[in-house]
Amino acid sequence: MAEPSVKYATTSDGVGIAFADTGGDGVPVVYMRGSPFTHVQLEWRETSFNFWFDHMFARRRLITFDCRGCGLSDRDVGEVSVEAFGRDIAAVADKLGLDSLALFAGQADGMAAISFAADNPERVSRLILRDTYADGARFFEIPQVKAFLSMMENDWDMFTTTLAHYVVGWGTLAATEYVEFLRAVCTQEQALAFFQDYVMSADTSDDLPRITQPTLVLSHKNVAIPDFDTVRNLAARLPNAELVVLEGTWGQPGDNSPVMEAALDRLLGDAPTAIETEPAVPAIGSLVTILFTDIEGSTALTQELGDAGARELFREHERITREALAAHGGSEVKTMGDGFMISFGSAVGALDCAIAIQRALAEGEVKVRIGLNAGEPIAEEDPDGRGDLFGTSVILAARIAAQASGGEILASNVVRELVAGRGFLFSDQGERVLRGFEDPVRVYEVSWQG
Repeated sequence: MAEPSVKYATTSDGVGIAFADTGGDGVPVVYMRGSPFTHVQLEWRETSFNFWFDHMFARRRLITFDCRGCGLSDRDVGEVSVEAFGRDIAAVADKLGLDSLALFAGQADGMAAISFAADNPERVSRLILRDTYADGARFFEIPQVKAFLSMMENDWDMFTTTLAHYVVGWGTLAATEYVEFLRAVCTQEQALAFFQDYVMSADTSDDLPRITQPTLVLSHKNVAIPDFDTVRNLAARLPNAELVVLEGTWGQPGDNSPVMEAALDRLLGDAPTAIETEPAVPAIGSLVTILFTDIEGSTALTQELGDAGARELFREHERITREALAAHGGSEVKTMGDGFMISFGSAVGALDCAIAIQRALAEGEVKVRIGLNAGEPIAEEDPDGRGDLFGTSVILAARIAAQASGGEILASNVVRELVAGRGFLFSDQGERVLRGFEDPVRVYEVSWQG
């Protein structure tokens, strides 16, 4: 999704609010991303949140903005409260002429969204709340929150580093980038003032029964800020809410994309038109990412378990692979009994699919090698009339897969460059001499266990 231009709206009390509008189709979604750590321009360049912009809202109209005191909006504003943030929402909606909108908010911003939705049922048609809470004082009783607040007060560098890795994932390149983002968009003084002046004094618990709009409540399993009980209790008090529990943390949404897209489609009522069940064969000259899977030791497994026992295991690999490729936009080119050849129009989708497969198979007996390459294969029909892909790029993908061990994902440098800046973690495995290729080929292992 292209980065939109930054524009300004003025609130009823004279505060300038920076916002961006993608101008897409469907129900307009106004997204309050997580004050005070927002910046309506820089966030579009921040790796860990590209997922939201490029996947979840690629076909929807998304409006983001900085609440007063944050990002590119007016900083010296005096009052910071749920009512004041409500005026910010209204100003953006008025500027864009939105009579009806879906409001999406996470963490502390959720309290302002709850208040605004309760007071404006004719304007907020749907509500989405991600890992949020209704009572700020009760939120600060959570032990992990107390520890974070103490860290914020006493060691800003440690706080921003810890928060970034907590949100995005420990040891990832995206977390390192997110540390820089946090420090660029908010100072220690601004963060402390936000939590002390707004969060600690806000309580929208009494507003919950008044929200009759369809509401989607998202809770990540591995998030303790707030804990699951807090989010579950919030959902229970909303008259028309659906609670969806997700894996991972706020900034690791990749494996949840099918679940989240389905939930958003149900809520917003703008699911895409069903696509053809027969995948289109890529045209000659189109860039395609090729993924091969191969079950490690398939012959030995068959000898050990017998044909029937081995086939049972192989069917599970087939089920998991087909579910993953469907969720991430892949097209099954062919299956070879103990492996698959899959094509993708997106390298990001191919890597997301590979990671989903390995995670789903991690606890089972079957270990799969996965290799990826991208190029411009030749598309033809095989003798049975089925679409197939041929050429050097396909052969190289197969050779790379053969270099992997069970449970590994290996990719060519072309794939690595295509997804640069998207949060994937690669480790250089050096050059490999591959059968049929005169020059050594550099391969990279893709981290998927974080």
